Amino acid sequence: MPLTPSDASKQMREICALAPVVPVLVINDASTARPLAEALAAGGLPALEVTLRTPAALEAIRLMQGVTGGQVGAGTLLTPQDVRAAKEAGATFGVSPGATDALLAAAEAEGLPLLPGAATATEAMQLWTRGYDMQKFFPAEASGGAPAVKAIGAPLPQITFCPTGGVTPSNAGHYLNLDNVLCVGGSWVAPDALIRAQDWAAIEALAQEARQMPRA
Repeated sequence: MPLTPSDASKQMREICALAPVVPVLVINDASTARPLAEALAAGGLPALEVTLRTPAALEAIRLMQGVTGGQVGAGTLLTPQDVRAAKEAGATFGVSPGATDALLAAAEAEGLPLLPGAATATEAMQLWTRGYDMQKFFPAEASGGAPAVKAIGAPLPQITFCPTGGVTPSNAGHYLNLDNVLCVGGSWVAPDALIRAQDWAAIEALAQEARQMPRA
């Protein structure tokens, strides 16, 4: 069923509110997808972004569906074709580093809640004018970090962000302490070395630590 931008943003806000950190996952081996999702969800991080950067990504999304307590989304959506492929694979939300009219229209038509990216006040305003008040701030650290997000929030208090890009355990709190930040996206909770080692207990422990990060 198609979604209006405001309904899509409302649903995206609910997903972002599930935990202070959304794991950003690059999966090279689809066989690791389900146990990875189970470890992260068990650790308290249910909203998972699988980036469409590897050949295994769409199969990983298919395999992660149905994990108890999990919400599996597709990241790095760049084209309408990406949106359709993500929806067909079972993604329940999408994430993009930016936004184009074609991408937004495709997500709305497919009924896929989208977290569109913005890095400037103009981009944020354009998305807000369309109806998207829940946005991804990307690339967060390269675009000025927490001070930049705070500064944009002064004239645009209607918009809430999920900063992603260069977010780490040492700086995540700087973002989460801001009134206009609901969560952050980060890859540190599922490092490639632990995924390759299939050390799900260690990943669950990292998720538990991330879950305890305070929000504003």
